[in-house]
Amino acid sequence: MNLADFRKEYSGRGLHRSEIHDDPIAQFSAWFAQAVELEVHEPNAMTLATVDETGMPSQRTVLLKRFDARGFTFYTNYHSRKGRELAANAKASLLFPWLILERQIIVQGTVEKTTAEESEEYFLARPRESQIGAWVSEQSKVIPDRDFLTARLAEFGEKFSDGPVPLPPHWGGYRVIPETIEFWQGGPARLHDRFLYRRESGGWNIERLSP
Repeated sequence: MNLADFRKEYSGRGLHRSEIHDDPIAQFSAWFAQAVELEVHEPNAMTLATVDETGMPSQRTVLLKRFDARGFTFYTNYHSRKGRELAANAKASLLFPWLILERQIIVQGTVEKTTAEESEEYFLARPRESQIGAWVSEQSKVIPDRDFLTARLAEFGEKFSDGPVPLPPHWGGYRVIPETIEFWQGGPARLHDRFLYRRESGGWNIERLSP
């Protein structure tokens, strides 16, 4: 197999400064709406990159659950690998790889936990099975086998059989507060269009980057 054979030529769709919003959140919202309209598979799936205390990076796919002027929010187990890494270094990068649209969005910024009220509001909106799953999984810990999870599922299913499932103390949201947001549009001859929004003095500076 020759990996060079997978080379793909991008379309001439292009992206011009006059076509993008001055506010990157508005631009993200416009592109996200197009991704939904064109039925991109799981358009809210994003790669989250974090770094541990030694500087070793790690990545995983998580789901965006909210975005607004404050930032981009996802939910997880605070004791997971990503939770431990964010506790040591509260900076992260997000990547939305909408490859079928020949688009990528890269977000870099600092990370804060959502309020307990925000976390509980989202948790209570989840399916009951997912709520119980948040208690069952000690995310990122080594376990002996699948039966271990099955037993814990039965245990917590019985524990919460008579009422609502409460928010676990180790589970909640993180918000990535963007410092930069890059919008990438594939172009022919590898002359891609890239616009970088950089937060400056309460506003946003927009720069075109070389592909």
